[in-house]
Amino acid sequence: KMLHEAAKAIVRDHDGMFPNSPEVLEALPGIGHYTARAVAAFAYNQDVVFVETNLRTVVTHHVFGEATNVNDKEILSVLAQALPKGRAREWYAALMDYGAHLKRSGVRLNARAKGYTKQKKFQGSDREARGAVLKALVLGPKESSLLIDLFGPTRRTQMRSVLANLTKEGLISLVKGTFRLPR
Repeated sequence: KMLHEAAKAIVRDHDGMFPNSPEVLEALPGIGHYTARAVAAFAYNQDVVFVETNLRTVVTHHVFGEATNVNDKEILSVLAQALPKGRAREWYAALMDYGAHLKRSGVRLNARAKGYTKQKKFQGSDREARGAVLKALVLGPKESSLLIDLFGPTRRTQMRSVLANLTKEGLISLVKGTFRLPR
């Protein structure tokens, strides 16, 4: 939903040109501090700092050791000092890969960080259901009953709710019992 709203704002407010400033990106619907800076770093190779789960793991593991309640401001400060100018894209990619490696190796430190919030389980969530509906509709219009039964009888109520919300948000439309993506 927010991606759709952001796309409309880019067309309306920026003549269809995707902004490259983190501050302008952050003003778009659904774009927060992290996403704006991640886009600026990866898409435009800008020297910006941000914290995400794998970066937090690397910095906490190598800089703060056994400390608890490490806050994101402290992590941002370390990242700002270490960021190699003009190489944000490859630096962040390497750090994120290394953080993922640390996690696979059993290093799990994010719960000790103040700013960490564990993401809710994906399986069974409305996020999973919404994604499945949109994925199905990319292939073409689908009968209402098919989408309601996408996850079987135990999730029919959830699927009805998800379909109603996606329709209300304008991300899908219902015409004569058939759902489709808007034109």
